[in-house]
Amino acid sequence: MEGEKMDTEGKVETEKMNKAIAMAYDVQSKILEDITGDHLHTGFYDSSSVIPGSDVNSAQTRMIEAALRFASVSEDPSKKPRNILDVGCGIGGSTRYLASKYGAQAKGITLSPVEAERARVLTAAQGLESQQVSFEVADALNQPFADGSFDLIWCIECENHISDKTKFVHELNRVAAPGATIILLTWCHRDLSPLENDLHPDEKKLLTQTGSRSRVKWISTADYINLFQSCSFQEIKYADWSPHVAPYYAELRKITLSWKGIMSYVRHAGWRQMSIKFLMMPSVFDTFKNGLLKYCILTCQKPQ
Repeated sequence: MEGEKMDTEGKVETEKMNKAIAMAYDVQSKILEDITGDHLHTGFYDSSSVIPGSDVNSAQTRMIEAALRFASVSEDPSKKPRNILDVGCGIGGSTRYLASKYGAQAKGITLSPVEAERARVLTAAQGLESQQVSFEVADALNQPFADGSFDLIWCIECENHISDKTKFVHELNRVAAPGATIILLTWCHRDLSPLENDLHPDEKKLLTQTGSRSRVKWISTADYINLFQSCSFQEIKYADWSPHVAPYYAELRKITLSWKGIMSYVRHAGWRQMSIKFLMMPSVFDTFKNGLLKYCILTCQKPQ
C-alpha cells in the first residue's frame, strides 16, 4: 500500500510539473516566435559568423546544421534519415527543417497543446502535408510510438525539464531503430572531479535559483554519457559549445529589450506579468562564464 501511495503521488507530481511546463511554453513560445521566428532554440556562432546585429534566425539554422555535421548524419540519399522524431518540438521549426532537408517523415512531440496547434498551422502554411510532418501532445517519458520507429532522434533544450533522466534516455533507446542517431543539445552542469561526490552547496543553490521558474533539472555531460553507455549506445561524442552560443544570448537580450520585444511580452503575458528578470535573460545563460553550466552537444548511435 505504501508503495502504491508513493507511485500515485509521483504520478500526480509529474502531471502537475508537466502542466506547469506546458503553460509556461504556451506563453513563452508566442513571445519567441515574434522575435526570432519559428525556431525557439539557441543559435550557433563561429569565427566566420557575423556577430554584431546578426540575424538570430540564421544562427538557429546554423545550430541545426552544425549539430548534424557533428553527429555525422549522412547526406547520402541511400543512407539519410527517413523517419525523424523531434522531442520537445516547440512550434515545429526543427521538425519542418529536418523533414524538408532529408525528404523524410517527421513527428514532433510537446507538452503544450498551444505549441502543437501552432506547429500544425505553420506546417500547413509551408505546404508540408500532414502525412509527412505531424505533431502530438505527449510526454517524452511515455512516447506514443512503437519500438524502433525512428532513425534520427533530435532533442534540443528539452531534456532540462525532464526530472527522470534515466527513464528519458531509456525511452529514446526504445523508440530508436537499430543504427539510429540520437542528438541532444542541452545545458549541463560541470563534471565532478574524481574527488567530488556532488556539487558545492553554493553551486547547488545557484542552480536551484536559476532553474526554479522553469522547473529545470540539471545533470553533467558525464552523467549523460553514463546513461548512454547503460543503453549500450555506440559512437558516443560530446562537445562544449558554450563559446558558440554566447553571442546568441547577447543578441537575443538586445531584441528582447527592444520595443518589439517588450510589446510582444506585454501582448502575450500582460503588463502584470512583466518581469525584468525574464527580459534581461535569466542567469542560466551567463553561468557558463564561471564554468558551472555549459551548453553541450551529445550524440550517439543505437547498435545495428
